[in-house]
Amino acid sequence: MPNNQADEGNPVAEPTTDARPQDLKPALESMTLLVAAVIVHDKATNRVVLLQRSENAKFAQGMWDLPVGKSEPGEPITQTAVRELYEETGLVVKPEALKVAHIIHGAWGVEAPNGFLTVVFAAHEWSGEPENREPRKHAQVRWMDAHDIPEQFVATTNSALHLYLADGTQVSLDGWQ
Repeated sequence: MPNNQADEGNPVAEPTTDARPQDLKPALESMTLLVAAVIVHDKATNRVVLLQRSENAKFAQGMWDLPVGKSEPGEPITQTAVRELYEETGLVVKPEALKVAHIIHGAWGVEAPNGFLTVVFAAHEWSGEPENREPRKHAQVRWMDAHDIPEQFVATTNSALHLYLADGTQVSLDGWQ
């Protein structure tokens, strides 16, 4: 076994100018779509906020899901989570109140032929009451008892939700060989 010395913490040289480093050339194809999902969990009542996708949804019509959405270019993933949660449910969460609950790495997705990475956050502090703010996309948004999660649920986020509730593994892979 190697005998590695503990790193004493070498100082990092700070740049002397505000100039941005030269950007790398863009990748030929996007490898993954970055997505955020939020588990709003009321621990006192053991309820979570879920939404049911409408018949007009792009995918998983009629299925239950977490509030979830794609990151905009240049948007930090915590801001994606806060924005999507508000846009879909009207609930307000501060970015610093989010805790990473699970990571899903999918090999492909409906809008992500080159894969997706979903960071699933848990929020235990919020303001507002859930409401369906996107009725064309969602049939309903509501609190559900954590013991009564519907069976007709999007598989990846269903797995992430159940693993979070059971204090299980924090990473899942979908579609990889």
